[in-house]
Amino acid sequence: MTPPRPLGKAARAASRPRNKDGAAFDPALDDAELATVRDALARGRWTEARNLLAETGDDWDRRGHRLVVLAEGPSSVAWAREWQLAEPDSPDAAALLACATVFRAVSGKDSPETARAACLVAARMAPTDPSPWLAVLILARRTGTDDERVRAFDQVRARHRDHHHAHHLMAACLAEHQTGDRDDPLHEVYDFAAWAAEQAPADSPLAVLPVVAHAERYRVLARSGVEPGDPARSGHWTSRRARQVMKAAFDWWLEWDVDDNTDGTAHPRRKVDLNYLAHAKLHEGRLAEAAALLTRIGPHATPAPWCYPDRDPGKAFQDARRAALGSA
Repeated sequence: MTPPRPLGKAARAASRPRNKDGAAFDPALDDAELATVRDALARGRWTEARNLLAETGDDWDRRGHRLVVLAEGPSSVAWAREWQLAEPDSPDAAALLACATVFRAVSGKDSPETARAACLVAARMAPTDPSPWLAVLILARRTGTDDERVRAFDQVRARHRDHHHAHHLMAACLAEHQTGDRDDPLHEVYDFAAWAAEQAPADSPLAVLPVVAHAERYRVLARSGVEPGDPARSGHWTSRRARQVMKAAFDWWLEWDVDDNTDGTAHPRRKVDLNYLAHAKLHEGRLAEAAALLTRIGPHATPAPWCYPDRDPGKAFQDARRAALGSA
């Protein structure tokens, strides 16, 4: 198979998600090295991806994050195949091909069966790596059954108990289970998040997972019309349970938080957690606190997964900034 023509600068920029204000959201987050390598891969320079993944080693959260970002490119399947032809025994090439094939299957450009087969090949080549199973979970969320999602999550957790992305994905999957015409305070997503946070070590960012569960659950309720589009009018974030969750998460975060400029030590997806915390504060109506968090997130603040009906995240962000400036 001939790889596609390299993307030009404008095409690469257009492929990145944008929020309603037109600002680019880069899934690479704060990983500047990853962003550089992703752009090189889009031009066919797969050796830079090989070097990056080799340097990442068994930092499983960082490896999963990097593989997912590299795999989302429109030409990633072709270049991963090119790499695999050159190095057929490379588990990194197999993992990148598996993740990229999953994204093609999720977008309807390939079959789920083909994607799952690629993941299983990668998993056999690196039995201790949770990343191929993370790819299976991404696939199962969109195309699989509940049992398939649970099995994929269990396989990830068996290899890395505190896998950040996998827990977020599982929370989103469970939150999408909707029965009845109202929220259930005993919904399984809340129990799952509380259990995972309790099981995690004291320094794990999974302490924020109960906030993620409330946010993902509201996303589902707003989409189905059970809750209003504007969370600030719903009372979802002002219930006793939600307030307890928010307080616990913020107490933990203030103890755990580290300098944003600490080189190489921050969790690769820590700004994902900051985004959940900031928007939860925003929806509570605590605009100054939300603005402080969103300012730290900077250009990586994104509406996803905050795209509720009838609510413009960009406007809410600007309102929070103005409130913070007014209170300064």
